[in-house]
Amino acid sequence: MAKFTDDATHLLEYVGGKENIRAVTHCVTRMRFVLVDEKKADIKKIEALPSTKGTFTQAGQFQVIIGNEVSDYYNEFTKIAGIDGVSKDAVKNAAKSNQTLIQRMMSNLAEIFTPLIPALICGGLILGFRSVIGDIKLLDDGTKTLVESYQFFAGLYSFLWLIGEAIFHFLPVGIVWSITRKMGTTPILGIILGLTLVSPQLLNAYAVVPGAKIPVWDFGFIQIEMIGYQAQVIPAILAAFILVYLEKFWRRVTPDFISMIVVPLFSLIPAVILAHAIVGPIGWAIGSFIANVVYSGLTSSFGWLFAGLFGFFYAPLVITGLHHMTNAIDLQLMSQFDGTILWPMVALSNIAQGSAVLAMTLLQRRNERAKQVNVPACISCYLGVTEPALFGVNLKYGFPLICGLVGSCIAAMISVSSGVMASSIGVGGIPGILSIKPQFMFMFFIAMIEAICVPFILTTIVGKKKLSAEDISGVDVHAADFTETKEAAAPAEKPAESTPADPAGGIFKSPVTGKTRKLSEIEDKAFASGAMGEGFAVELTDGKVVAPFDGEVMVCFPTGHAYGLKSTDGTEILIHIGMDTVQLDGKGFDVKVEAGQQIKRGDLLVNVDLDYVKSQGKPLTTPIVFTDGSHIELLKENTDISTGDEDIVKITK
Repeated sequence: MAKFTDDATHLLEYVGGKENIRAVTHCVTRMRFVLVDEKKADIKKIEALPSTKGTFTQAGQFQVIIGNEVSDYYNEFTKIAGIDGVSKDAVKNAAKSNQTLIQRMMSNLAEIFTPLIPALICGGLILGFRSVIGDIKLLDDGTKTLVESYQFFAGLYSFLWLIGEAIFHFLPVGIVWSITRKMGTTPILGIILGLTLVSPQLLNAYAVVPGAKIPVWDFGFIQIEMIGYQAQVIPAILAAFILVYLEKFWRRVTPDFISMIVVPLFSLIPAVILAHAIVGPIGWAIGSFIANVVYSGLTSSFGWLFAGLFGFFYAPLVITGLHHMTNAIDLQLMSQFDGTILWPMVALSNIAQGSAVLAMTLLQRRNERAKQVNVPACISCYLGVTEPALFGVNLKYGFPLICGLVGSCIAAMISVSSGVMASSIGVGGIPGILSIKPQFMFMFFIAMIEAICVPFILTTIVGKKKLSAEDISGVDVHAADFTETKEAAAPAEKPAESTPADPAGGIFKSPVTGKTRKLSEIEDKAFASGAMGEGFAVELTDGKVVAPFDGEVMVCFPTGHAYGLKSTDGTEILIHIGMDTVQLDGKGFDVKVEAGQQIKRGDLLVNVDLDYVKSQGKPLTTPIVFTDGSHIELLKENTDISTGDEDIVKITK
């Protein structure tokens, strides 16, 4: 009998049988299902299987976390189920059938804005800092700002706007680039189209005096106003899709030998004309209407009610993926009203969910397994990334989610009732206060205290009644279904620090070059939650990946983006190069090893073309996870490391 025969047989039963599987594939750590009816999947029983490390649903896919032996598991599963696996693209396309029209729209909107979020957060922090030094009267008994008192701060205030303007006023450039990249057309044409929307030749619409004469392009039979679309979202999106479909049309009908001439010329020129003559004004009107409705609703006499509803339902929006629509609304509010009322509520919602996890950490302080998930999830949530907390803790138990929603609801009402406004999007957690306009910082602080205290207190009270003894003491809440229950309930032996059997080749040395990060801080929740094991991540600055110890290549994924290694002393690790790099289908990865191969420390595993990976919009964040259950303490956090460096982590078996 194969290793995973029993578990695979049970998994087939628990997902609803063969007839409930529309498509299945796997990546380096997870089985990815598209189910006919997700309600038929018995999540409690699936998560109780010995080989399963967790489940979650995302973008229409039901994902089961297995680990670095997922390839063997997948082969056994498809053999037992009597079905053929399909490609990841096929699963992704099939998954769309499980999404509503709105979910598909929001999914596409998310893919547009996700590559822009780092720049938007950076810009938000910059605008917040400029507000502190330029608007808050800190000196001379509250009569002068730092900018008014010191030339250094005056120069810094002016200089930082160079970056702020590039991020926010020239935002249409980034939007059009992101859409053309996502749709598989030519990104440089998108950049050029975006630049034509914000060109210095055009008047800034926000600086136009009412009644002033606006210059035009006069074509004789038609005139087009020379108005720019700085900081505008919807005009940029509409213009980008016109360019995309024009380019796809011309590529389809143009012979290859003249496509280099015809396609760019006949795609770009009509797109620019239509952008300024038709879709630009229409998009501006749509964006203004949406912003006015949201602003009017939140500033009306019933604003507190709208705020409460938004605060209560924002976290469920995150679970469905629909929360990305708020980015577009925030950006429109910023461009139209010089700030956003919406974003502070997002930050408060994240804080509230993190506080619920903080209470769970206290309640489960004797549960070592729970602490491994709770602590990093709480930290991640307070820094603005809520998925590990939502999927790993709050949804699992239910009541922490509700307690967090109540706290978020109250905090949102405090925020809106006080008129709190952010200069821009920022870090969506406790550091979010830096993006709040100075005059509103105190009231946001009050709302933030409420978002911390209320969910914490409610979760603690409810948790004492709801949590079972097994949840609190450290036995897996689902372990009673299996014979391992007694073993799991036994007191854990004091962990002993690892001493490699092979001091020369068994000691772990860095396999990559880059800057280290905590694993809990990365975007992929399967890694960040610790479900795969403890470890750390590295932002790669060099494409050379080498063996960190002597041992064996257990797994070499066909696409070259992930490797499972086992050392001579039994240490097992997973190196996952970049995020979502499985979608590159091996392009950019020059693999030098194969599964089953013996390796020596320093042997080259793969050369990665970092420029190509970045050009495809894939982050270079590389998790290095110890999948053998070792406890890992990161000794060099936020530190530049190189291949071969020692003393990066402390490993305890």
